Amino acid sequence: MKIVVCVKQIQNPEIPPVQFRIDEEAKVLIPVSGLSPVLSPYDEQAIEAALRIRDEAGKDSDIEITIVTIAAKGARAVIKAALALGADNAVLLSEPTFDGSGGYVTAHNLAETIRALGEVDLILTGRQAADWDAGVVGLGIAEILDIPAITFACDVQVADSVVTVKRILEDGIETVEANLPALVTISNELGKVRYASMRETMRAAKKPIKEWMPEDIGLDEAQVGSSAMRYELERLYIPVNDTECEFIGGDTPAEIAATLAQHLRAAQLI
Repeated sequence: MKIVVCVKQIQNPEIPPVQFRIDEEAKVLIPVSGLSPVLSPYDEQAIEAALRIRDEAGKDSDIEITIVTIAAKGARAVIKAALALGADNAVLLSEPTFDGSGGYVTAHNLAETIRALGEVDLILTGRQAADWDAGVVGLGIAEILDIPAITFACDVQVADSVVTVKRILEDGIETVEANLPALVTISNELGKVRYASMRETMRAAKKPIKEWMPEDIGLDEAQVGSSAMRYELERLYIPVNDTECEFIGGDTPAEIAATLAQHLRAAQLI
């Protein structure tokens, strides 16, 4: 059985607010010195879901877990982190022509990568990326590959070519089944993820990472990255919220309260 987990490298969410900067001309986030990119937390949950499926199958299972990502060459450290958690191998689409893609283009490029890997039984993604929070890539992959998709999973079980998923709803939990191959997006309600052991961290250094170009997945440069974008980002900026603060004075608490009530009535708040 082959499981593919699609992951994304994002800027560290622990960036101090005072250091969060946008290059409005280039429309990108300015990397913070000293803070390396990390795996999107939802994608860590997807890796954990894959590992639990393999754990449930037992040590003698033939389950293979492959990590797939689109990122710069600097993403190798993030991929190594995914491999150290227990994945078997990885595919990195790192050619600069992949840069600047939106949700649909990313989904298309990942779908073609998965297609190029051959028969894949189960595709796992995070419910959304932790930077843009769009949540469209997973469903886009399923649509392009014409396979079932189940979202917001908090538990995933596989048996007899059927995936059984418990998914989060506003008013409870729903259990859904789908025939494999299928795609499942994993929510943070899956639970605590494991830490990489020293043994797996050392083994990760020897695990294969394939670096593919557009031609390796049957695409040309016009079908990847910003060249294939279907929309244009008009502006990326940090909103400025201006607020006014008025201190209400008075000689006594009663006088202060009366003045406050007067202001609230004037603002039609009471």
